[in-house]
Amino acid sequence: MQSFTEHTGTAVALRRSNVDTDQIIPAVYLKRVTKTGFADGLFRAWRDKDPGFPLEDPRHAGASILVAGPEFGIGSSREHAVWALRDWGFRAVIAPSFGDIFRGNALKEGLVPVELPAAAVETLWDTVEADPNTPVNVSILSRTVEAAGASWSFPLDAFARQRLLEGLDDIALTLRTAHAIAAYELLRPSFLPSVR
Repeated sequence: MQSFTEHTGTAVALRRSNVDTDQIIPAVYLKRVTKTGFADGLFRAWRDKDPGFPLEDPRHAGASILVAGPEFGIGSSREHAVWALRDWGFRAVIAPSFGDIFRGNALKEGLVPVELPAAAVETLWDTVEADPNTPVNVSILSRTVEAAGASWSFPLDAFARQRLLEGLDDIALTLRTAHAIAAYELLRPSFLPSVR
């Protein structure tokens, strides 16, 4: 996974609450066996039905930060939702709250779930809708979001922060202890299963 220290990009406002993982990526798109190729399914039903859907607005082309309403990513434990957002080009999602499983999946994939108070999200919505070229900075180092002269702090536990800073997914975390695993395997009795 790519390390994340800070990111500055433009943002798109998704003024919707309780966005579940089936709305993020419908089940019909879950047939791929890779983590890529899901951008075409991102918010597909909404994009098809609403020509004014924010992601279809050419003023927001290339936006890398999504600013959403409360309870973003609720529902099933669909990792594909995170993959679709990453495939679209999003590096961070800012919302007042997240589904617990979505938040965990996002952190494991390097998509930063930034939890800000509802008033801050409202301010960001207004700001990026008024000027889609407004730069928004998300910093893992300082745990802050900055835009249009305003700054907000967000919570991020030390372990998640370190994983993001070092770009460590679950496999990379395991490989950090490869020497200890190898030493343990050498001491195991020969009648027990082995990974050799």
